[in-house]
Amino acid sequence: QLQLVESGGGLVQPGGSLRLSCAASGFTLDSYGIGWFRQAPGKEREGVSYISPRGGWTNTADFVKGRFTISSDNAKNTVYLQMNSLKPEDTAIYYCARRRRGSAYTGLRAQDFDYWGQGTQVAVSS
Repeated sequence: QLQLVESGGGLVQPGGSLRLSCAASGFTLDSYGIGWFRQAPGKEREGVSYISPRGGWTNTADFVKGRFTISSDNAKNTVYLQMNSLKPEDTAIYYCARRRRGSAYTGLRAQDFDYWGQGTQVAVSS
């Protein structure tokens, strides 16, 4: 059964860190890229970071570049999002998603991703 399960969210103070995990099952990261997206209350979903199949290439949105790092462990079939120097504006539900195969990567567009996890809540507050 194809599934993506996020974990690692929680409440953290500004300046703190969290590491999100996205455990994939039913397919392998050798064949599919994974993206992280987030959606804050009252805001549209936005792409955060992407890692290509086998982890050879990554792309991270400018608004988190230098603070967030995406990585993968193909042996565990899991993608991670390390989030450092967290800010209140990073508060959102974070989702991981599988990118469809067969087309060139043109950015973190939600319509290019076919399976989504249930999300994990991240709250940054003092």
